[in-house]
Amino acid sequence: MKIPLLVLCCVLLLIGCKENTTEALLDTYQQRLANVLKITPAETPRLNLAALPAARSLKQPVADIRIGLLNAYELRQCGLFQLIAERNSILGKVQDQTRQLRYELLFLKQLDHCLNVIDSSDPLHSQLMDIYHQKQQQLPRVIWNMAFTSQEWRQQFTLGHQVLELQQFSGYIENLAAFDYLATLTTTITTTNMSQAFTTLTANNIDLLLYHQQQIHNIHYIGQLFYSIARITAVLNTITTQLNQHESTVLCGPNINNQQALYLRNVFYKYYVTDIQPYLSTLQSQYQQLQPYLHRFYTKLVKDHIQPSSAMTLYANDYFEDQLQHQFQQATLEHVHYWQRLFERCQFKVGHQ
Repeated sequence: MKIPLLVLCCVLLLIGCKENTTEALLDTYQQRLANVLKITPAETPRLNLAALPAARSLKQPVADIRIGLLNAYELRQCGLFQLIAERNSILGKVQDQTRQLRYELLFLKQLDHCLNVIDSSDPLHSQLMDIYHQKQQQLPRVIWNMAFTSQEWRQQFTLGHQVLELQQFSGYIENLAAFDYLATLTTTITTTNMSQAFTTLTANNIDLLLYHQQQIHNIHYIGQLFYSIARITAVLNTITTQLNQHESTVLCGPNINNQQALYLRNVFYKYYVTDIQPYLSTLQSQYQQLQPYLHRFYTKLVKDHIQPSSAMTLYANDYFEDQLQHQFQQATLEHVHYWQRLFERCQFKVGHQ
């Protein structure tokens, strides 16, 4: 028996439209509260979030510095010639931006060694010193381009369109480790004497770039975290506003039927306390641990090195500073304050009844 094409397409569409468990929980919570208050749930305003600017607008110019091979013998002696040859190979010319940054770091590390072994009176020493300073000044731009224009790293900052699922925060550990590494690397090369920096930046340590790139390759987490926090903030504010607007209709006191207040309390414990509040705590905890690395990484690049566009500044202010977290915390506190007032007014004991 042949299945009509239209029916098959509809089945596949339904399979692909799996309900988000977090959104479903929030909808149920809001609907149950509205049912008790005998009102229609208010719609959550559409989010107007700062988006990560297009990659082409973020790309920083990095001049291509060439080294002639007239001094190939001296460069071989200090180990730089082979590195340059690999970069100029067919594979070297098409490497991705993570590998480009790795090359620049290895190049500078080896060049630092060459400057220490080549006699300072040799004309080559002066030439290499000029290249060293140019490459050093370019390094923050190379890091910036990798983070905000290459696919693997950029996708982390691209905002999601769904909140993170309950109990499913895949990618947190990998991103925490990756941006801890990048923040430390950026701090090292922007605030430390470069020769001193390379005493800590070993070849193995530099190769961790490739490891972290591989770990986050198929992950889209940070942008989902940003979106989740913004979305939850908006939903909580919508629910709290309605609760506050109808607070006076919920009666409590001696010789008063407080059944409506009891129903509200039951909804609060069944949905908010049991599932929503732990989810909110996880969101906040993960953001609080990631945000310092993102902030340090970004500010070290911008300070004295990069002039970001107004759109990128807006994005950074919302997500790398503490504005997003502040709004989220405020929404959570105001929601909890409503329940504190209700419990106090109705003399409900804290805890499941």
